[in-house]
Amino acid sequence: MSRKRIIAGNWKMNKTPSEAKALCETLIPLVGNDDVEVVFCVPAIDIVPVVEAVKGTNIGVGAENLYIEDSGAYTGEISADMILDAGAKYVIIGHSERREYFKEDDEFLNKKVKKAIEKGLVPILCCGESLEQREKGVTIDWIRLQIKSDLDGVSAADAKKVVIAYEPIWAIGTGKTATSDQAEEVCAAIRACLAEIYDQETADAIRIQYGGSMNASNAAELLSKPNIDGGLIGGASLKADFGQIVNA
Repeated sequence: MSRKRIIAGNWKMNKTPSEAKALCETLIPLVGNDDVEVVFCVPAIDIVPVVEAVKGTNIGVGAENLYIEDSGAYTGEISADMILDAGAKYVIIGHSERREYFKEDDEFLNKKVKKAIEKGLVPILCCGESLEQREKGVTIDWIRLQIKSDLDGVSAADAKKVVIAYEPIWAIGTGKTATSDQAEEVCAAIRACLAEIYDQETADAIRIQYGGSMNASNAAELLSKPNIDGGLIGGASLKADFGQIVNA
Protein backbone atom coordinates (compact mmCIF):
# COMPACT_ATOMS: atom_id res chain seq x y z
CA MET A 1 0.00 0.00 0.00
CA SER A 2 1.24 3.46 -0.88
CA ARG A 3 1.11 5.75 2.15
CA LYS A 4 1.63 9.47 1.57
CA ARG A 5 4.62 10.77 3.50
CA ILE A 6 3.82 13.18 6.33
CA ILE A 7 6.40 15.53 7.82
CA ALA A 8 5.08 17.56 10.76
CA GLY A 9 6.90 20.22 12.72
CA ASN A 10 6.27 20.46 16.45
CA TRP A 11 7.15 24.04 17.36
CA LYS A 12 6.60 23.36 21.08
CA MET A 13 6.51 26.58 23.19
CA ASN A 14 8.39 28.67 20.66
CA LYS A 15 7.57 31.69 18.48
CA THR A 16 5.36 34.66 19.21
CA PRO A 17 2.68 35.39 16.58
CA SER A 18 4.94 37.85 14.77
CA GLU A 19 7.88 35.44 14.90
CA ALA A 20 5.64 32.63 13.66
CA LYS A 21 4.60 34.68 10.64
CA ALA A 22 8.25 35.45 9.84
CA LEU A 23 9.21 31.77 10.16
CA CYS A 24 6.43 30.80 7.76
CA GLU A 25 7.78 33.27 5.21
CA THR A 26 11.16 31.56 5.50
CA LEU A 27 9.86 27.99 5.30
CA ILE A 28 7.10 28.22 2.69
CA PRO A 29 9.47 28.31 -0.33
CA LEU A 30 11.49 25.41 1.09
CA VAL A 31 8.68 22.88 1.65
CA GLY A 32 6.73 23.10 -1.60
CA ASN A 33 6.56 19.36 -2.25
CA ASP A 34 3.17 17.95 -3.27
CA ASP A 35 4.37 14.39 -2.67
CA VAL A 36 4.61 15.11 1.05
CA GLU A 37 1.93 16.14 3.54
CA VAL A 38 3.54 19.05 5.41
CA VAL A 39 2.16 20.20 8.77
CA PHE A 40 3.13 22.97 11.16
CA CYS A 41 1.93 22.16 14.70
CA VAL A 42 2.12 25.44 16.55
CA PRO A 43 1.28 27.02 19.94
CA ALA A 44 -2.41 27.89 20.29
CA ILE A 45 -1.77 31.62 20.06
CA ASP A 46 -0.01 31.11 16.72
CA ILE A 47 -2.69 29.04 14.98
CA VAL A 48 -4.60 31.94 13.42
CA PRO A 49 -1.57 33.88 12.13
CA VAL A 50 0.06 30.69 10.79
CA VAL A 51 -3.16 29.60 9.05
CA GLU A 52 -3.25 33.02 7.39
CA ALA A 53 0.44 32.90 6.48
CA VAL A 54 0.27 29.48 4.78
CA LYS A 55 -3.02 30.04 2.95
CA GLY A 56 -2.78 28.83 -0.64
CA THR A 57 0.25 26.60 0.04
CA ASN A 58 0.65 22.85 0.56
CA ILE A 59 1.07 23.33 4.33
CA GLY A 60 -1.49 22.17 6.88
CA VAL A 61 -1.67 23.54 10.42
CA GLY A 62 -2.06 21.67 13.68
CA ALA A 63 -2.40 22.35 17.38
CA GLU A 64 -0.07 20.91 20.01
CA ASN A 65 -2.82 19.88 22.43
CA LEU A 66 -6.57 19.79 23.01
CA TYR A 67 -8.95 19.17 25.89
CA ILE A 68 -11.54 16.39 26.06
CA GLU A 69 -14.57 18.65 26.61
CA ASP A 70 -16.22 20.94 24.06
CA SER A 71 -16.49 23.96 26.38
CA GLY A 72 -16.77 24.91 30.04
CA ALA A 73 -14.85 25.98 33.11
CA TYR A 74 -11.44 24.59 32.07
CA THR A 75 -9.23 27.64 32.37
CA GLY A 76 -6.28 27.62 30.03
CA GLU A 77 -7.46 24.72 27.86
CA ILE A 78 -8.33 24.66 24.15
CA SER A 79 -11.18 22.67 22.59
CA ALA A 80 -11.33 20.78 19.31
CA ASP A 81 -13.97 23.21 18.04
CA MET A 82 -11.65 26.16 18.76
CA ILE A 83 -8.83 24.46 16.87
CA LEU A 84 -11.04 23.72 13.87
CA ASP A 85 -12.60 27.17 13.77
CA ALA A 86 -9.14 28.73 13.83
CA GLY A 87 -8.35 26.77 10.67
CA ALA A 88 -6.18 23.91 11.96
CA LYS A 89 -6.81 20.29 10.99
CA TYR A 90 -4.29 18.30 13.04
CA VAL A 91 -3.49 17.91 16.73
CA ILE A 92 -0.58 16.30 18.58
CA ILE A 93 -1.72 13.94 21.35
CA GLY A 94 0.37 12.16 23.95
CA HIS A 95 3.73 13.82 23.41
CA SER A 96 6.20 12.66 26.05
CA GLU A 97 6.39 16.20 27.43
CA ARG A 98 2.63 16.18 28.04
CA ARG A 99 2.88 12.74 29.60
CA GLU A 100 5.78 13.71 31.86
CA TYR A 101 5.21 17.35 32.80
CA PHE A 102 1.41 17.36 32.82
CA LYS A 103 0.88 13.76 34.00
CA GLU A 104 -1.35 12.77 31.10
CA ASP A 105 -1.95 9.03 31.26
CA ASP A 106 -3.17 6.63 28.58
CA GLU A 107 -6.77 6.64 29.80
CA PHE A 108 -6.90 10.43 29.41
CA LEU A 109 -5.08 10.33 26.07
CA ASN A 110 -7.58 7.76 24.79
CA LYS A 111 -10.34 10.30 25.46
CA LYS A 112 -8.33 12.94 23.59
CA VAL A 113 -7.89 10.67 20.57
CA LYS A 114 -11.62 9.94 20.48
CA LYS A 115 -12.51 13.62 20.82
CA ALA A 116 -10.18 14.60 17.99
CA ILE A 117 -11.63 11.92 15.70
CA GLU A 118 -15.21 12.83 16.67
CA LYS A 119 -14.57 16.43 15.63
CA GLY A 120 -12.74 15.62 12.41
CA LEU A 121 -9.21 16.49 13.51
CA VAL A 122 -6.28 14.28 12.51
CA PRO A 123 -4.61 13.03 15.71
CA ILE A 124 -0.83 12.71 15.66
CA LEU A 125 -0.55 10.17 18.47
CA CYS A 126 2.87 9.97 20.12
CA CYS A 127 4.43 6.99 21.83
CA GLY A 128 7.94 6.26 23.05
CA GLU A 129 10.17 4.73 25.67
CA SER A 130 12.65 6.16 28.18
CA LEU A 131 16.34 5.31 28.14
CA GLU A 132 15.79 3.14 31.22
CA GLN A 133 13.05 1.17 29.48
CA ARG A 134 15.22 0.66 26.40
CA GLU A 135 18.15 -0.54 28.50
CA LYS A 136 15.86 -3.00 30.31
CA GLY A 137 14.70 -4.43 26.99
CA VAL A 138 11.03 -3.56 27.42
CA THR A 139 10.73 -1.04 24.57
CA ILE A 140 8.36 -3.09 22.39
CA ASP A 141 6.19 -4.16 25.33
CA TRP A 142 5.89 -0.55 26.49
CA ILE A 143 5.04 0.80 23.04
CA ARG A 144 2.42 -1.92 22.51
CA LEU A 145 0.79 -1.02 25.82
CA GLN A 146 0.63 2.66 24.85
CA ILE A 147 -0.84 1.94 21.41
CA LYS A 148 -3.43 -0.54 22.71
CA SER A 149 -4.46 1.79 25.54
CA ASP A 150 -4.59 5.00 23.50
CA LEU A 151 -6.62 3.38 20.69
CA ASP A 152 -8.94 1.42 22.99
CA GLY A 153 -12.46 1.55 21.59
CA VAL A 154 -11.36 3.29 18.36
CA SER A 155 -12.81 1.55 15.29
CA ALA A 156 -10.68 0.36 12.38
CA ALA A 157 -12.22 3.02 10.13
CA ASP A 158 -11.32 5.76 12.63
CA ALA A 159 -7.87 4.30 13.33
CA LYS A 160 -6.99 4.84 9.67
CA LYS A 161 -7.35 8.58 10.30
CA VAL A 162 -4.68 8.55 13.02
CA VAL A 163 -1.00 9.25 12.45
CA ILE A 164 1.28 7.54 14.97
CA ALA A 165 4.58 9.15 15.92
CA TYR A 166 7.23 6.96 17.50
CA GLU A 167 9.46 9.21 19.59
CA PRO A 168 12.05 7.55 21.82
CA ILE A 169 12.14 9.89 24.80
CA TRP A 170 15.90 9.55 25.10
CA ALA A 171 16.30 11.00 21.60
CA ILE A 172 14.06 14.06 21.92
CA GLY A 173 16.07 17.26 21.92
CA THR A 174 19.20 15.40 23.04
CA GLY A 175 20.95 15.18 19.69
CA LYS A 176 20.86 11.39 20.10
CA THR A 177 18.97 9.55 17.39
CA ALA A 178 17.83 5.97 17.19
CA THR A 179 19.68 4.26 14.38
CA SER A 180 17.58 3.71 11.29
CA ASP A 181 17.43 0.01 12.15
CA GLN A 182 16.31 0.73 15.74
CA ALA A 183 13.64 3.12 14.50
CA GLU A 184 12.45 0.66 11.87
CA GLU A 185 12.29 -2.18 14.40
CA VAL A 186 9.89 -0.25 16.64
CA CYS A 187 7.82 1.19 13.78
CA ALA A 188 7.45 -2.33 12.36
CA ALA A 189 6.38 -3.55 15.82
CA ILE A 190 3.80 -0.75 15.97
CA ARG A 191 2.38 -1.86 12.63
CA ALA A 192 2.29 -5.47 13.80
CA CYS A 193 0.45 -4.37 16.94
CA LEU A 194 -2.08 -2.46 14.82
CA ALA A 195 -2.63 -5.59 12.73
CA GLU A 196 -3.37 -7.51 15.94
CA ILE A 197 -5.82 -4.88 17.16
CA TYR A 198 -7.54 -4.47 13.79
CA ASP A 199 -6.33 -6.29 10.66
CA GLN A 200 -3.41 -6.08 8.23
CA GLU A 201 -5.26 -3.81 5.79
CA THR A 202 -5.91 -1.27 8.55
CA ALA A 203 -2.34 -1.53 9.83
CA ASP A 204 -1.00 -0.96 6.32
CA ALA A 205 -3.12 2.17 5.94
CA ILE A 206 -1.93 3.92 9.11
CA ARG A 207 1.06 6.22 8.74
CA ILE A 208 3.86 5.95 11.29
CA GLN A 209 6.33 8.79 11.83
CA TYR A 210 9.68 8.74 13.54
CA GLY A 211 10.51 11.65 15.83
CA GLY A 212 13.56 12.11 17.99
CA SER A 213 16.30 14.35 16.60
CA MET A 214 15.47 13.67 12.95
CA ASN A 215 17.41 16.28 11.00
CA ALA A 216 18.63 17.18 7.52
CA SER A 217 21.59 14.80 7.72
CA ASN A 218 19.78 11.65 8.89
CA ALA A 219 16.27 12.10 7.45
CA ALA A 220 16.88 10.34 4.12
CA GLU A 221 18.22 7.18 5.77
CA LEU A 222 15.40 7.05 8.33
CA LEU A 223 12.75 7.70 5.69
CA SER A 224 14.13 4.94 3.47
CA LYS A 225 12.85 2.32 5.91
CA PRO A 226 9.62 0.56 4.87
CA ASN A 227 7.64 1.28 8.05
CA ILE A 228 8.72 4.90 8.54
CA ASP A 229 6.27 7.13 6.68
CA GLY A 230 7.44 10.52 7.88
CA GLY A 231 8.73 12.48 10.80
CA LEU A 232 7.55 14.57 13.73
CA ILE A 233 10.25 17.18 13.93
CA GLY A 234 11.08 19.30 16.97
CA GLY A 235 14.01 21.69 16.94
CA ALA A 236 14.80 21.31 13.24
CA SER A 237 11.26 22.45 12.33
CA LEU A 238 12.20 25.96 13.45
CA LYS A 239 15.03 26.23 10.92
CA ALA A 240 15.57 26.09 7.19
CA ASP A 241 16.69 22.48 7.75
CA PHE A 242 13.00 21.59 7.82
CA GLY A 243 12.87 22.05 4.07
CA GLN A 244 15.67 19.54 3.57
CA ILE A 245 13.80 17.01 5.74
CA VAL A 246 10.58 17.48 3.74
CA ASN A 247 12.48 16.87 0.50
CA ALA A 248 14.53 13.94 1.81
